Amino acid sequence: MAFTLSSPILSFCSSTAPGHTFLSTHFTFPVNTRHRPPRFPIAPIKLHCNSTKDDTKGLASWRSFPTKLYISTVGHGTETAVLYSPDTKVPRTGELALRRAIPANANMKTIQASLEDISFLLRIPQRKPYGTMEGNVKKALKIAMDEKDSIMGSIPADLKEKGSTLYASLIDGKGGLQTLIKYIKEQDPDKVSVSLASSLDTIAELELLQAPGLSFLLPEQYLKYPRLTGRGTIELTIEKADGSTFSPEAGGEQRKTATIQVVLDGYSAPLTAGNFTKLVIDGAYDGARLSRTDQAVLTENGLDKIGYNIPLEIMPSGQFEPLYRTTLSVQDGELPILPLSVYGAVAMAHSEDSEDYSAPYQFFFYLYDKRNAGLGGLSFDEGQFSVFGYTTVGRDILPQIKTGDVIRSAKLIQGQDRLILPNEN
Repeated sequence: MAFTLSSPILSFCSSTAPGHTFLSTHFTFPVNTRHRPPRFPIAPIKLHCNSTKDDTKGLASWRSFPTKLYISTVGHGTETAVLYSPDTKVPRTGELALRRAIPANANMKTIQASLEDISFLLRIPQRKPYGTMEGNVKKALKIAMDEKDSIMGSIPADLKEKGSTLYASLIDGKGGLQTLIKYIKEQDPDKVSVSLASSLDTIAELELLQAPGLSFLLPEQYLKYPRLTGRGTIELTIEKADGSTFSPEAGGEQRKTATIQVVLDGYSAPLTAGNFTKLVIDGAYDGARLSRTDQAVLTENGLDKIGYNIPLEIMPSGQFEPLYRTTLSVQDGELPILPLSVYGAVAMAHSEDSEDYSAPYQFFFYLYDKRNAGLGGLSFDEGQFSVFGYTTVGRDILPQIKTGDVIRSAKLIQGQDRLILPNEN
């Protein structure tokens, strides 16, 4: 498995429209071009446009900045290359990516999107657009109340009671939408942030109730593989091999072992997550040695372990089923539901025989660093690996792992009922 590096950055600044300071442009040239040899000696471009104003007019200008760029290159004649910048508003945390990946009721997704926009608005310094925020919540509240029958009708009968409790909490609970409106009117950003997170957590729980299984049919040739038809949670206990310790938790003591939890997403990567889950249950990762690079923490090859040569599996954003043995063209605007460009993303390495397949055993934690990213702040390897989950507990442990450290144990703590094994077909 190889990760791309970036060469020096060429920058320039120029004045822009009234009300804005400078346009700062960075040209980043990637070293690795193994996926798709470029026609021109150019690479992803990152644009940053900062407003001198504190109102939302500057924000609108930033959002509407054109994404189609024309670059003239001089060499053997002059040519024009067109680079397309993808939607940079991709999930930047595992929790957000996992929430967006749930195949739930359309009304719930509209409510979710309306509230997630508030997270973006809260980042605006000083004069925050509280009026826009209030409008977003009122829109979400209206949909939640007007479409209650549709929302509750998407929940299986045996989960209705739990769903009713969550629905009531979303509307009138301590961290619900009514409370969120109250804090927005008070213009208290800290309380708004906490209440918003609570509402989004409740929405995710409701959506999970609405998604009892896969929303698509797997190709027949892949039914022989283990598959995870929903969410699962894996707990890994990591042990230091050189006698050193992990940094203590708040008020705690030095630790020779630390715990990491990974949420697996079978909704978007059922084969990859299913194979990994089976390996965990079989004890394949107990005692596995880890190695570290600048961009990843990965397991050993594990050639003597039992696993399946799973085809590369990537769910594109906006699609309803994964692509198999096919990478995504990020420069053409193709983005995955589960992005690699998140610190703590978990993905399978490529097979040693073909990049159309994932390794049957070797996985890695991706140590995303935006300083080494390219187009739109995305990793140069975005859309090239089968991402199947995210580190949700213990992200602070990842930078402390060194080559030689060991996975003392790996166990499935949630999701056994979502795992389907081949002999059960």
